[in-house]
Amino acid sequence: MKEVEFYKEEAGQVLKYFHTSKEGLTNEEAKKRIKDYGFNELETKSKINPFKIFISQFKSFIIYILLFAVVFSILIGEYVDSVVILIILLLNALIGFFQELNANRSLEALKKITTLDAVVMRGKELHKIDSKFLVPGDIVHLEAGDKVPADMRIIESTRLRVDESALTGESMPVTKNNFVIHTERQIGDRHNMLFSSTSIVSGNVRAVVVRTGMETEIGKITSMIKTAKIEQTPLQRKLDKFGKEMGYIVIVISIIVFLASFMKNVLHEGFSLPAMVGFMFIALSLAVAAVPTALPAVVTIALSIGVKRLLKKKSLVKNLSSVETLGSCDVICTDKTGTLTRNEMTVKIAWTWNKEAYIDGTGYLPQGKISKKLEPMLYKIGLLCNNASLYHENDKWKITGDPTEAALIVSARKAGLDISNKVKVLDEIPFDSERKMMSVLVKDKGKETVMTKGAPGKIVSVCTHILIDGKKKKFTEEMKKTVLAHNNVYAEKAMRVLAFAYKEHSGGKLSENNMTFIGLQAMIDPPRKEVSASIEKAKKAGIRVIMITGDNIQTAKAIAEKVGIGGNAISGEELGKMSDAMLEKALKEDTNIFARVIPEHKQRIIRLLQKMEHTVAMTGDGVNDAPALRKANIGIAVGSGTEVAKEASDFVLLDDGFSHIVNAVEEGRGIYDNIQKSIMLLLSGNIGEVLIIFLAVLLGMNLPLTAILLLWINLITDGAPALAYAVDPYGKDIMERKPKPHGERILPKAKMKLIFILGMIGTFVALSLFHLTGGESVNTLMRAQTFVFNFVVLYELMLVFIIRKDYKVRFFSNKWVWSAVLLSIALQALLMYTPLNIPFGVIPLSLNDIGILAFSGLVFYTLSMGYYHLIHRKHSENLQFFSD
Repeated sequence: MKEVEFYKEEAGQVLKYFHTSKEGLTNEEAKKRIKDYGFNELETKSKINPFKIFISQFKSFIIYILLFAVVFSILIGEYVDSVVILIILLLNALIGFFQELNANRSLEALKKITTLDAVVMRGKELHKIDSKFLVPGDIVHLEAGDKVPADMRIIESTRLRVDESALTGESMPVTKNNFVIHTERQIGDRHNMLFSSTSIVSGNVRAVVVRTGMETEIGKITSMIKTAKIEQTPLQRKLDKFGKEMGYIVIVISIIVFLASFMKNVLHEGFSLPAMVGFMFIALSLAVAAVPTALPAVVTIALSIGVKRLLKKKSLVKNLSSVETLGSCDVICTDKTGTLTRNEMTVKIAWTWNKEAYIDGTGYLPQGKISKKLEPMLYKIGLLCNNASLYHENDKWKITGDPTEAALIVSARKAGLDISNKVKVLDEIPFDSERKMMSVLVKDKGKETVMTKGAPGKIVSVCTHILIDGKKKKFTEEMKKTVLAHNNVYAEKAMRVLAFAYKEHSGGKLSENNMTFIGLQAMIDPPRKEVSASIEKAKKAGIRVIMITGDNIQTAKAIAEKVGIGGNAISGEELGKMSDAMLEKALKEDTNIFARVIPEHKQRIIRLLQKMEHTVAMTGDGVNDAPALRKANIGIAVGSGTEVAKEASDFVLLDDGFSHIVNAVEEGRGIYDNIQKSIMLLLSGNIGEVLIIFLAVLLGMNLPLTAILLLWINLITDGAPALAYAVDPYGKDIMERKPKPHGERILPKAKMKLIFILGMIGTFVALSLFHLTGGESVNTLMRAQTFVFNFVVLYELMLVFIIRKDYKVRFFSNKWVWSAVLLSIALQALLMYTPLNIPFGVIPLSLNDIGILAFSGLVFYTLSMGYYHLIHRKHSENLQFFSD
């Protein structure tokens, strides 16, 4: 059966085809069609394959060599050692498998959280629903900034332009209309169709859904694409590079250990194949022990848990690598409306020539008294030159569209007007950030009128007359100054002010000139209660807050003063006349308020801040904010913003408040801290193990640790404690530090020095213990190795708490760290005091031996704390915390 080509059909014919009308489907019919057509969603990527995840745990060059050595040893009869090592490798693989499986499931769950809403006619009323419930025949309303949720045939539209680059690759927006097409056309030329995944750039539209889910054009493309390979994030690449660098060093050391040990054995006892295999085991096990193989899984878990924490703090992370960038953020460029303020506009004052009225009420409840009767046209223009809507749902008044426009609907309703359904809107010039005006052509009782609203300065400039007491008079320059003076008075009270004008239309193209001025409406959007504290918190963290708003400069300064943003203010007009050098100088001289800006200004400010080596977070909500969000180091879209803005961002605030940005920065720093702690723990223990073996070989000593013992130490001291760090609480000073430089290595020099010194101290104590307990005698070698084996486990478990101390984390604040440590001790005791000690080549320690071991641990702790307090902490306090 040939597929229906809806672009060749009249809109009315398409409605008949789907047995629907402009009033939409009933809820009952929509539910029936869900069963017939399925949900409006694309098929997700292939499901998680546990078998592939398990096999991936063995995809390591070092593991390949070790497995080869196991097989080789079995062939020559060394069964016990090879079986024990194989069991340990399997246990390591299982730990990594479950960690990675859970991380992948967590990330998949997070991907499902983002939903696309659609405004749809159901039961003759507008409703906002999850777009997955859209069905063919639904009537959908879209406006600038919305993402198209399904394939649709346009019914009617006003100055509609659509970005179809996601589908066609065409970068320029395409003009759309509802005219029927009679010839064959490619997708990019079907001007009466809207396609899923494209975005509305300007205008508004009403359209009927014709295809959903995998039947859409984007769905057809999706079905032809195989699952894409997941690319590593910058953080993962940095970790991978770090691991390889460590690996190369350790492989060289392992080869030296093997050659030195083997040659010493040959010189003393002659060539022995079992001895060669044994030394090979030592060298390979040392390599495995030294390279933090558990690190990728630990980092994935830390990021996954951190992302969930961010979600609880109303921040949805779209890109895991951006979590790392949060730790570097030292400038937040924030919008004012909805982020610093509540985004709940209420008109409080209406003004016409020589008359001022005060309006009661709060929020969007359309009830409240107006103190004085004014010219009705003031409210009428606000009601009709408007793309927002007000509706009642669940005993609450809600809005769709811009809060400023919704406030005008409310003020009109308070004034007794509700005529929007009786007046037909014929044409529209949408608002844009350069004109700062919006106009509509309306037909009321056979008379056509152009109605305009916008920034007072812009409206005044296009008016030649003013309406006073119902009569048109010439609008003189003195009168214009008076109007703008009133605007300034309201703006200085942190009010947003809009001006209104009209003219009779006598045909021809819709234009905005020779208009008659009516008056002003001033509305308030109060600051959020928590914003002042959040800005103070940001300042303490070394983060500069810059307000960038489209509002009047007086309004911007008034709000900035209330919330604690200090510094100078510059208007967009002034900014446009400044050279880059002048603007850079202004930024250096503490200019933190930018008002009446256009999107190009935002990009310019970000570019210069980045040139000054700042790491910039930028908030945005509109279509025009998308370039700035992409340009910023961290793009943050507010939850109430457009889908285009959300697509361009790294984070989406599920609640628009500024405090969630600061919370996200704090969480990002904490996640990075926990990853650093895990790396320090894994690396410091591994450095100690490598140094113990390496120095013992160089000094001509017997080997203090065997291959099996090295693998066991890694099994019980690495995975669980490092993983427990992922849920560690953050240090009390985390928001009192300076941001870390963007290009910093995973571990700064101060921390690398700390773990190396700790490794050296541990090595000194271990080799001293080995020597004092008979490590040089064949008869007492096993006892000495048992001491070193237990000391290394003890020393690495002590590192868990020493490292946490460096991050100022409370001692008893994480039950999972304590559980991991106690589990490691229990496993160690199980090995030591059960028959398991036989294949591992160790002997049970007596009570007296445990006392010696405890004393050795005390020596290590005393020396470590001495270095930490006398040298490391003092040195660190003289540096920036994150300096490299």
